[in-house]
Amino acid sequence: MNSRLFPSLLAWLRCFEAAARHGSFTRAAAELCITQGAVSQQVKQLETWLGRTLFVRTPRTLMPTPEGKWLAVVLRESFGAIEDALSQMRVTGETPVATLSCSPSFAMQWLTPRLGDFFREHPDVGLRVFGEFHRLDRTRMVRDGVEAAVRFDLGGYTDLRASVFLEEWLIPVASPAFLAAHPDLQSPSQLRGEWLLHDSSAWEGADPFEEWQHWCACTDTAPPAWGAGQQFNLSQLALSAALAGQGIAMGRAALVLEDVQHGRLVPLFGCSVRSRASYSFVTTAHPSPPMLLVKEWLALQAQRFAELRGALLPCPA
Repeated sequence: MNSRLFPSLLAWLRCFEAAARHGSFTRAAAELCITQGAVSQQVKQLETWLGRTLFVRTPRTLMPTPEGKWLAVVLRESFGAIEDALSQMRVTGETPVATLSCSPSFAMQWLTPRLGDFFREHPDVGLRVFGEFHRLDRTRMVRDGVEAAVRFDLGGYTDLRASVFLEEWLIPVASPAFLAAHPDLQSPSQLRGEWLLHDSSAWEGADPFEEWQHWCACTDTAPPAWGAGQQFNLSQLALSAALAGQGIAMGRAALVLEDVQHGRLVPLFGCSVRSRASYSFVTTAHPSPPMLLVKEWLALQAQRFAELRGALLPCPA
């Protein structure tokens, strides 16, 4: 069989790889901006040319055969290497720009106040920051021109490179006004469910009450009724409610340290715990020189922050 990569074969392979990665002709079609029928037909032509079945098709699932799994892995690695090489080689004639996707609360509360230092240190490098928290995927990052991202999660990336640059501590925080209204609140055993403010999506796949549950488990605190408290989809919203005196938020040190410094929030019970999640710098295989500068700068900023955090907040339990 002649196995040269003729144009039609390349199109068939691209459709097959997308369908295998998504486990769906429909989602592959959305990514490739063609119809679901076109993707299905392209894959069928590839199967006919190979003389073997690549998918087991049922009304609800699309499962690769063993041969299909093998081909999907080879194609994913090959397309990824091609995309990385093209990204590095492409000349735009513009000032180097690093595009960074960042979790919104972290971008607003920790990263943005420090960006002035980066621009002073690297005046010839542009940096675009996008606040978003969708799950990272190599194909989407390359397609959207996002070279790197900062995520607060458990890690476990398979097709991207991730390195932790900042660990996180959790500590309950409340406003002085809330504490003045509840002067008898002295120990965790006195917590009431309706006072708790929750980030219901601390990271993708996290339990809606993850951070409060984790803190209570680590401090041997009997859990109150989780569902009685307010829920938000961003940590920053829960902290805003705490600042407004509406209850007690589970503060992440990176997001509350400035408010603690200025007395706007007060750490409670003298005990913080290490979060299960950390802040990771996530990139494709070969980040550009400007993005490497961003990575180095973030690591230095995180080191300085960790020293300040250790001086102002209680040590982890």
